[in-house]
Amino acid sequence: VTVNALPTATISTGGATTFCAGGSVILTSSTGASYLWSTGATTQSITVTTAGSYSVTVTNASGCSTTSAATNVIVNALPTATITAGGVTTFCAGGSVTLTSSAGAGYLWSNGATTQSIIATTSGSYSVTVTNASGCFATSAATAVTVNALPTATITAGSTTTFCAGGSVILTSSNGASYLWSTGATIQSITVTTAGSYSVTVTNANGCSATSAATAVTV
Repeated sequence: VTVNALPTATISTGGATTFCAGGSVILTSSTGASYLWSTGATTQSITVTTAGSYSVTVTNASGCSTTSAATNVIVNALPTATITAGGVTTFCAGGSVTLTSSAGAGYLWSNGATTQSIIATTSGSYSVTVTNASGCFATSAATAVTVNALPTATITAGSTTTFCAGGSVILTSSNGASYLWSTGATIQSITVTTAGSYSVTVTNANGCSATSAATAVTV
């Protein structure tokens, strides 16, 4: 009577068996003449990317078989990483927009901030990496913020701003797309004949506005 020995059937892992979605682990069977994994694979090693319980049946040269204990693989889900803007993302210098990340256990913004929300005041492309309680992370698509410059608002007097009654002075605004003087005028240059303090609000092509310092006229 000949009794052939059973093979040894064990599984060794090429890394952690708990990992984040998108990762993998290599499972390797102890040596035999042939292998049959619970997945149907027949190679000595398999690469696992999905959660589950994995075992292998090892057959030796005598045709004897042994099935290993199961190895459990856990795949943790990635978090959702999105950005919500609390207002328009194109605005004039001096403005801001609040960008808020989807919920997570930790946050790392492209500007280095680690809070769930940031206040953006400068032009740029903002993204956030969100980490969940399992330590898995995902990076959001970028949100572009555009900050348009304010126009220059100055007044140039065409002559002296102190003169006798009956005289006048021409006040001219710096260039812009539109103008609004303190008198209500909407042209680039105005002719002033009365004493007062005159200023102009200049708006540029992006819709951003700035108001000049006042120019005093004495009659």
